[in-house]
Order: sequence, then C-alpha cells, then structure tokens
Amino acid sequence: MGGRRRGGKASVQPISGVPEPDPLIDPAGPASTMWTCPRCGHRFVSANMWHSCSRHTLDELFARAQPNVRASFDRFVELVERCGPVVVIPQKTRIVFMAQVRFGGAQVRRDRLLANVVLSRTVDHPRFRHETFGPRWIAHRFELRDPVELDDPELQALFCESYRDLGQRESLNRAAG
Repeated sequence: MGGRRRGGKASVQPISGVPEPDPLIDPAGPASTMWTCPRCGHRFVSANMWHSCSRHTLDELFARAQPNVRASFDRFVELVERCGPVVVIPQKTRIVFMAQVRFGGAQVRRDRLLANVVLSRTVDHPRFRHETFGPRWIAHRFELRDPVELDDPELQALFCESYRDLGQRESLNRAAG
C-alpha cells in the first residue's frame, strides 16, 4: 500500500480507498485544478472524465509475465524517475506514468513490455513506431524484452523530454505563450 514519491521515486497509488492529498504538489500550481475521482482516487485534468474506475496492482499485471519483462519495466521506471517525481498507475490493461498529466507507460505481455512515451515532436529512432494523436501529442512506442535495451543514452534524454514537455505540460505553456 502507499508508494514511493519523493527524491525521484515513483508513487504507486493505494489499492483500496481514496488516496490522501499529495503534499508534494503545490496547491497553488497547475495540479491544484485537477479533478480527483471520489470513488477511485485517480486524478484527471478535467472534471468527470470517463475512466474505468478500477484498482489494480503491478504484481497482478506481471503475474504471468517472464521475469525479464518485470526487470525491463523496473529499469524503465528507474530511468523515468531520474526526470522528476512520477506516479505509476497500474490499470486493467496498461500502466501509466503521470506527472501533472499522463505522459507514458506500458502494456505487459508474457514475453515483452510494450512501452511508450509521448513527445511533442516525431523522433526517428530505430526502436520507435509512432502514433499521432494531435499536433503536439505523438506516441513513441517500443518493445522491451531485456533491461539492457534501455542503456541507450538517447532514450534517457527522450524520456525526460516527454516528462517535461507533456508530463509537466511545458509544451502547452510554450504554445500558449
């Protein structure tokens, strides 16, 4: 129960009950306008957003996966945590990473992890497949079968770019300014 958050550590939302307010988010900052579902405690940019309103655990999602898949995910989280405070939210069919908003995550398969980060630009990299959801919302999808596949320094830089630009909403602030 509870999770990690301070010092670059991720927070996993509690499994039952509504989580306590997060003292690490400045109440006067942009996150203060986020809506929290009173039933499941998940936070959203807009009030009453549709969602599945369910609670899951990482252990549940990785129960049928090979050990290298969980090790790849743990390494992915470790690298994303270097960018700043992250909340890891296990859902029924995916795991999402959230700062002020969701900016990446993964889907667990038996023999691999289907990972993604969202960037405000298209980056050509041999590992990426792209899916565009808008002019500044481009998913960069990649598969992981072993943690060593994340040892590429360019990937670390792109994870932090995703964290800043989308997770912390900096690209929106630049577009508005």
